[in-house]
Formats: sequence, structure tokens, C-alpha cells
Amino acid sequence: MTYSIVARDKKTGELGVAVQSHFFSVGSIVTWARAGVGAVATQAMVDIKYGPLGLELMSGGRSAPEALEALLKADSSRDSRQVAMVDSKGRVAAHTGSKCLPHAGHATGDGFSCQGNIMRTGKVWGAMKKSFETNKTLPLAERMVEALAAAEKAGGDIRGKQSSAILVVSPDLKPTYWEGKLVELRVEDHPTPVPELKRLLRYQRGYEWANKGDDFLTAKDYPKALEAYTKALELVPEIDELKFWAGIGLLSGGNPEKGEAMLKEVIAKDRNWAEVIKGIAKVRSPPIASEVLTRLTGKTTKVRPARA
Repeated sequence: MTYSIVARDKKTGELGVAVQSHFFSVGSIVTWARAGVGAVATQAMVDIKYGPLGLELMSGGRSAPEALEALLKADSSRDSRQVAMVDSKGRVAAHTGSKCLPHAGHATGDGFSCQGNIMRTGKVWGAMKKSFETNKTLPLAERMVEALAAAEKAGGDIRGKQSSAILVVSPDLKPTYWEGKLVELRVEDHPTPVPELKRLLRYQRGYEWANKGDDFLTAKDYPKALEAYTKALELVPEIDELKFWAGIGLLSGGNPEKGEAMLKEVIAKDRNWAEVIKGIAKVRSPPIASEVLTRLTGKTTKVRPARA
């Protein structure tokens, strides 16, 4: 009912898993990863414990093949399971049980595994492998999403499509399992879940650049702040809120004219943003100049500096 990929990026050490299925909220079941440890996809007749226990075994020093072997040995229903794992050193293990519904199979490569069951054709996992090996210049998340798209193009799930998910974690081991998540996106129910996942990933990248812009602004590196905000808006030009906060940031440093222009553009589309600016003006330090506030909101608003 599912096709997925687990992988480690050789350049960055990032670990990830991505999936698509004709099943509601597939990401809550199939995708498992922990920073500095590994990633797991558990599917077919799903036994969720392969995810957390696989990560626990790898965290304790076992390789992905050793972890999978131990779990399969203890599972009387292993012939109905499909599982893939990759560890922090790029060692890969995959299992497609003999009782998985056809078409079912997997294909492994250097630091990754692609797998699927109840596919329209037996070409799906091979198409995923070819895509992942071809798109080496992309970041890990984008590479895995492209592999999902290749699976869909090759036939995908014979029952159709419903949900998708991606989880990417840092190569650095963290003290808790919830730390180190770099990308965590889910499409729970959608007519085209893979394109929707790609859209959400584009949004995430846009917000990442916006956050970098905030950091540069705090450091008073105004040229880099403007560059980061520009990249964010190039990725997600449809998100007015990013343009709004970028404008607020630039208003006080580096390029106030650009900031004011951005704010005017957002307010022209939705006057509610003028009310937000009035609220910001009451608590902001340094304060927004009254003449600027008048130009933006059309009214004079009493502005007081923020309390120390």
C-alpha cells in the first residue's frame, strides 16, 4: 500500500525517510528517524515497533542490518512486513516479506533503500533508485521527494494516492529523540500528495531564508539580511506574512525605504496588516517614526517606546 525511501546524504550526513500511500496519515505510521542514529520505514502489514525499536537498537551501536535482522528474527509475521533502515554510517538494510501483496520489492544503493508494495508495476522501486542516484546535487529532502515523484510516474500505488510525508534529521546525535529534526512535513489527505509535499517543502525553505534574514538583521548585517529576505520571497512570493515581517525588519535598519515599500504592498492587499502595525508600534523598540506610521496606516497613532 506504500512506497518509501530511507537515505543518508553522503555530503552532509543528514538522515531521512519519505513516503507516499493510498492511506490516511501515512507519516504517522511509516516514517521514523533520530538525529545521529538512523531512519526507518515500516510498511505493508505495518508493525510500528520496527520504527522506535530499530532506532533504539541502532542508537545502542548495532548497524542497520543487525538491527533489522534482530527484529525480524523475533517477528512471527515477518513474511507480511516490508521494512527498510539506514544508520548514521550509511549502512542499509531492507526486507520485503514473501507475503507482501504484489507488486512488492525493494532496491538498495549506496546509503539508501527504495521499496514499495501493492504497486501498479514492479518498476516503481527501480525508478525511485534511478531518480535518487541522478539528483545528487539536490539537498536530501528534495532528492527524496523527487524519488517519490519518480515512483508515481512509474505507476505508484495501484489503489491511488492519499497521503505523503518526509522526515529529515541532523547527523549530530542529540540527547533527546525529538531534537535535531530539520524537515518534518506531512500531507494527511490530498488528491495529489506528492506535489503537495513538494509545495510544503518549498514553503519550509522560504521560511528558513526568512529566519536567516532575521538573524542577519539582529547582527546588523543589513546587506545579508536583505539578500536572505529576497531569497525567501523568491521561493514563496505568495506568502504576504513573510513580506510583512521582512518589511518590519528592514524598516529599522539597512533599507527603510525598501521595508516601507514592502509593507505598503502588503497593506494594499489587506488592510488588517495596518492594524497589526499599529499594535507593533505600541511595543516596539526602537519605535516606528510617527510619519512612517502615518504613511503606512493613513492615521496618526501615538507611539510609545517599549519598556526596558
